Amino acid sequence: MIRHIVMWSLHQPADAPRFKALLDSCASLVPGIVEFDVGIRRDALEANVDVVLVSAFTDAAQLDAYQHHPRHQEVAVQLGAMRAGRHVLDFEFDTSAGAL
Repeated sequence: MIRHIVMWSLHQPADAPRFKALLDSCASLVPGIVEFDVGIRRDALEANVDVVLVSAFTDAAQLDAYQHHPRHQEVAVQLGAMRAGRHVLDFEFDTSAGAL
């Protein structure tokens, strides 16, 4: 399995709900998506970024298919205009312990 985590800082933090909605529109683009959660910063909780995506894919090929999907490419352009910064980490993990 591949975990794909992306965090964004936005030019306008008030855009976070729209940013989340755009990301959520990509949640089922490829069959290999097994987890897709988008979170936005809340005032009462600690955060260094405005939006986070925590997702998991069955394998690297499914992550690649997601990243190159036309809808994802379209959304990425829209998100790019709103973001001030982006951090990403992709890593392999083992599900044999029973947890994603």
